[in-house]
Amino acid sequence: MYMNSSHRTLHLFFRATAVIGALVFLAGAVPPALADSAPPPPQTLAPQTKIRVTIVQWMQSRGQYERWDALGGEYTVSDDGTVLLPFLGTLSIGNLDNADLTNEIAKRLQEKIGLVQAPAVTIEILEYPPIYVVGDVTTPGQYSFRPGLTVLQSLAMSGGPRRAKEEQQTHSIQIVGELREIDHSILRSTARLARLQAEMDEADEITFDQTTDVDQQFAAGIYNEERVIFRARANAMDRQSRAFTELRDLLIKEISTLEEKLSGADDNIKSVEDQLVSVKSLVQKGLTISSRQMDLERLLTTYRSDKLDLVTAVMRGRQAISETTRNLEGLYDARRSEVATEAQSERASLDQFKLKRETLQKLLIADLGSNDSVKSLTDDLPLTFSVTRRTAGQINQFQASETTALAPGDVVRVIQPHILDNSPRADTSPSFETQTLADRAGQ
Repeated sequence: MYMNSSHRTLHLFFRATAVIGALVFLAGAVPPALADSAPPPPQTLAPQTKIRVTIVQWMQSRGQYERWDALGGEYTVSDDGTVLLPFLGTLSIGNLDNADLTNEIAKRLQEKIGLVQAPAVTIEILEYPPIYVVGDVTTPGQYSFRPGLTVLQSLAMSGGPRRAKEEQQTHSIQIVGELREIDHSILRSTARLARLQAEMDEADEITFDQTTDVDQQFAAGIYNEERVIFRARANAMDRQSRAFTELRDLLIKEISTLEEKLSGADDNIKSVEDQLVSVKSLVQKGLTISSRQMDLERLLTTYRSDKLDLVTAVMRGRQAISETTRNLEGLYDARRSEVATEAQSERASLDQFKLKRETLQKLLIADLGSNDSVKSLTDDLPLTFSVTRRTAGQINQFQASETTALAPGDVVRVIQPHILDNSPRADTSPSFETQTLADRAGQ
């Protein structure tokens, strides 16, 4: 890339730099007065290191620097310690550090192209291979590497040492919380069963089994809720039963009225029939006109039709009474079936709660028994560290301290020894205090 002609001042700077570089090249070394500081310690490029190679050459004829973008770019060191560069091919890293690698690339380019002066090569490390922290740490895994990273810093990155004792206590606290929740569920299930039993027995009040190993205030709240549900369901049942009973009584009264009308209809029909017999006799004797007979016949037909309507209404009323009676009886049967089904399901849930509580209680006893057996022997010894490092294609493992400097790709193993590990195995059977505490854990 050629520089813009507008940056004339920068050109002058580059020219001065080139003159100084030529003097240095001719003299063979930089005088001590020009050395700012000592070079950094050598650092080998580990496999999977991502680098950026930049190549620049001073063009004397143009009086400016030219960057070779075709040869530069970003590259990754392979697992076998090589880098594939354009034009140069595969370049073995070996034990070369950053400075040696730049010199090697510049030398090869000079020989390959036939340059009088080797180009300036710089290598920038973009990303180091990660390190790995395993063992007794809170969050083992892969972490980014940076120069100067120590074992202690990697321990901090992984969350610090894992505390088995604290984890065991946390586990016991979780079990106690689950036991308390299950005890509350058992109390609710027991109260619900008592309410369902009272509904099946058609009792006026619920009889709860009084328990002394639960929170009485919490239990009182549960019992009050079940009483409210019991009264609400009983009131709903009474309203439905009362509605059916009132409907049946109304239908009975309606049928009684229809039967009275039916009796009156029979009297009217008999009266008209008697009149019709007399009129027919008079018509035959010529003592009255035939229209009188026809009027009586039409009236008799009307009375008989009204009687049929009344009989039909009575039959429908009796059918409605029968249906209402069935609904009233079915209401109680459906409620008893519903209550029995709910009670059966609730008993199954209660059995599951009790089984789960028994299992959790055994786990808690095991945890508390472990605490009883460990007691003061659970004190932790100082952490020990070991580092696994890949060097020159070989994997080496060595003991490390907190201040040991890490290299890219290292595997840090953290070990937390316990005094108990070197002590005789204690009796793990739960003590009486442990058993008592486990029994009261859900309270």
